[in-house]
Amino acid sequence: MTATITTTGNADAGHTAAPWWRTWPAIGGGAAVVLVVGVWLLGGMFGGDGPAQDGPIYPVRSGPLTIHITESGTVQAREQVVIKSEVEGQTTIIWLVDEGQHVKQGDLLVELDASKLEDNMVDQQIRVQNADASFIRARENLEITRSKGESDVARAELDYEFAIEDLKKYVEGEYPKQHNEMQAKITLAQADLEDAENTYGWSKKLYDEKYISETDLTRDELRRDRAKLDLDITQADLALLEDFTYKRRVRELESDVDQDLMALDRVKRQALANGVQDEADLKAKDSELNRQKEKLAKLKDQASKTKIVAPAAGMVIYATTGQNNHRGNDEPLEAGRMVREREELIHLPTANAMLVNIKVHESSLKKVQVGQPVRITINALPGKEFFGKVAKIAPLPDAQSFWRGNPDLKVYNTEIHLDGELLGVRTGMTCKAQIIVQQLENALSVPVQSVIRIAGKPVVYVQRRSKAVPVEVELGLDNKDSIHILSGLAEGDRVLTNPPLDKVSTAQDTKMDTGNGEAQTTSEKSATPKTKPPSADQAPTPNAQAQQDPQRPRDGRGEHAGGTGKPTPEQIAQRREQMKNMTPEQRKAMRQQMQQRNQGNQSSAGDEHK
Repeated sequence: MTATITTTGNADAGHTAAPWWRTWPAIGGGAAVVLVVGVWLLGGMFGGDGPAQDGPIYPVRSGPLTIHITESGTVQAREQVVIKSEVEGQTTIIWLVDEGQHVKQGDLLVELDASKLEDNMVDQQIRVQNADASFIRARENLEITRSKGESDVARAELDYEFAIEDLKKYVEGEYPKQHNEMQAKITLAQADLEDAENTYGWSKKLYDEKYISETDLTRDELRRDRAKLDLDITQADLALLEDFTYKRRVRELESDVDQDLMALDRVKRQALANGVQDEADLKAKDSELNRQKEKLAKLKDQASKTKIVAPAAGMVIYATTGQNNHRGNDEPLEAGRMVREREELIHLPTANAMLVNIKVHESSLKKVQVGQPVRITINALPGKEFFGKVAKIAPLPDAQSFWRGNPDLKVYNTEIHLDGELLGVRTGMTCKAQIIVQQLENALSVPVQSVIRIAGKPVVYVQRRSKAVPVEVELGLDNKDSIHILSGLAEGDRVLTNPPLDKVSTAQDTKMDTGNGEAQTTSEKSATPKTKPPSADQAPTPNAQAQQDPQRPRDGRGEHAGGTGKPTPEQIAQRREQMKNMTPEQRKAMRQQMQQRNQGNQSSAGDEHK
């Protein structure tokens, strides 16, 4: 005889059901049924000629199935003005408007501490005055430099012009004059010489005829010799003027012209360099003055931003209400709290439209699409349901999730727009959003914990002829409670909700159901058990069953289901490796399996006691 236990939570998992608070009468009424069927379960587990199923049984049935994803979120206004602190660095709140208060445009919302900014403004005003004085001094120095440069250049140009005039004066004036004077002297000397020679000739004739004395002859001879010397000297002076004095004087004057020209160029360059340097200094002082003025203007602007007024009318909602940051819960917004630059302080909703922000895990991201319907329940409004649609899915994972203790956690911010009347809904309320992925009218489903993978293929264990037989199935979508079975099972099949997880590690020795209801193995070791299974009239004790099957999963008390033996270190390491490779859904299913084991053990113990 084989017994079947149908648990209320697993039988309807994944299907559209009434809220949990409406099911208490049904649960209370079914408790007696569970206790009565417990005896039947014990008989089925220990009866027959083969290994019995491991845990409760789920009868496969066809019916409505809703594939959904449920995540917690926060209600926010869809259209709102975000008030942020625009004061650089950190500052302290000294006054804050009460949350929930309705304000008009221009009303004071937040006043930040401005004492440090005021002190900085006084210091900055002194810097501005010093920079202004330096600018004026640099401007006057530039004018002086320019005036002095122009004067020096004018003097150098005048010297150059005088040098040119001196050269021209000598070549065209002084030298021709001196040359003409020398020529005149030579002409006069030649005339004097001719006259002296004629006089000497006549005197010699007269002397020979004894008309004059020898003294007169000598005097005329001396006069002739003196005239001859004067002519020679005058001719020598002319030659000296032409061959030496003229050339030297011309070269001296030309050199003066060149020197004065170079001096003029030096003066011009020096004046230009001094002017450029003073202009650069003036520009630097001007830039410094403007920079100091900009700093002063910035400090004044920062001081004005310490008083934050409402840009529009609305109800005040603190930005910290219902939000978390990467370091944990935000410190409540209140007077005396330090705030950072660009930190959100207040939200002012400008319309009645609402949205819900949730974070979808990457494992469920492929199921979520824009436009899918969503059912929302708000914790503060029990018994009410609201509806909306998925409006936006972030293209990249949330960066803050890295700082929340698990760098491997990847969640995507998803925005849901609420529809219809939203009476009683306020910003910051905590809610749960159930995204409807797929609604099936007639589908086969089993609990997600019933499915395991053997050799990479999804498998469920089906009770056939008092044995747990692995059957390969084709899976559809799941809603973390139930999973859609596309093929491999038929309505009425009895599936183990707690499959033997140790079979996963021995997948290479296991074959799927061959179709005749018997499980086949590929090795003699797995085909022939070490211990002969008990017969119907020799039901083993719980301790004996734990010794026969040391690989059975353990219950929530850390013991083997049905026994008190402890696992070996190898078993513990194996279980840890299995847990490490599980997805979040599989871990959740594992915890549900443990709870069901405890409930099954308690029910069995109560029946035996009776």
